[in-house]
Amino acid sequence: MFTTLNISKSDDFNLSSADTQRLLELTNRSVKVSIIIVLGVMITLGNIAVLLVITSSVAGWSRNSRYFLLSLTAADSAFGLLVMPLNLWVSLVKDYSEGPDALCHVVAFCNATVYSTCMYTLATISLERYIAVFYPLQYSSLMTRKRTLLLIAFAWCFPPCLLSPIPFPDGIIEVHFSTASLVCNPSYSTNVGYSLSLTCFIFFPCSTIMTYANLRVWCAAKRQRLKLRKYSGARRSRHNVASRVLVPVMAAYYTCWTPCIAAMIYNALSGSHVPEWIEFVVVWLPTSNGFLNCIFYFWINRSFRRKFHLVLQRLALALCPKLAKTLGCCNNTKTQFVSGILDNNNSVHERSSSVSSTCTLLSLA
Repeated sequence: MFTTLNISKSDDFNLSSADTQRLLELTNRSVKVSIIIVLGVMITLGNIAVLLVITSSVAGWSRNSRYFLLSLTAADSAFGLLVMPLNLWVSLVKDYSEGPDALCHVVAFCNATVYSTCMYTLATISLERYIAVFYPLQYSSLMTRKRTLLLIAFAWCFPPCLLSPIPFPDGIIEVHFSTASLVCNPSYSTNVGYSLSLTCFIFFPCSTIMTYANLRVWCAAKRQRLKLRKYSGARRSRHNVASRVLVPVMAAYYTCWTPCIAAMIYNALSGSHVPEWIEFVVVWLPTSNGFLNCIFYFWINRSFRRKFHLVLQRLALALCPKLAKTLGCCNNTKTQFVSGILDNNNSVHERSSSVSSTCTLLSLA
């Protein structure tokens, strides 16, 4: 009799423990989904605002610069419009007890492609910035329209080729759905050589190019700033534009991408996974770089902010003229003429330095 009672109590305890664990998983899952949705909305809205501006000309930005920045905006938008919806959809429709399937392989391929394309695009922007600063006279001959488009095509086409084994269920690497990160991820430990080769072909080359190019530009801007401070007392109060732009760009890049790559290497070499919330953070942290890029590559630029205000005024006048006039928006030719003069006055200086995102690092530093 006592044995029967003990067994029933043990069963009740196991059931309550399982229910508690299930409730905890559902709570954590709801929090994670909310974080992903908020992050996706921020990235999407930020990049829509960027597209409204850079689809037309912006003072101080050359045609090639706009091509690279449009490519970056497209890659960042893919985080909010492709990566997040796909993984949330899989997390809703897939039974956690099921093994990997063709859908999860395709989603993992899309995730890895967008992540890799974003890194390559950032590297090409750093390369263009480096050429604009150190070879301003040869810039037009070095960065022709054809070469610019070829670099952008490489940034978008090479990652799918490199990641082509992932979408096939019977390929060289397995894929699993992670309940910790709510993402379809390759099981990197199932093919250590291929997993490490991805880091050698994607993360490390892009990081090397970005670090070298931005460090050289920062050093050149610092030397120029010291010369101007030495020979011109009026320039002593100038802000350190190079540090204000380049340091946040590189800090955000390494903060967002390094933990993800470190977790990937750890999983490949040890076959183990990091704790649940750490895995969630390191997997989704690179997507936040898609929102930070909107700030560091666009909103810091004065010409971009001025053009954004003009675009908002035109949209307000077109959609609701009465409300726009009430708020003080105007669309007269005088305002546009003055804005054009201010833009043209800065265009020569901005094109002579970094026309991508450094915003007159050398000429105004």
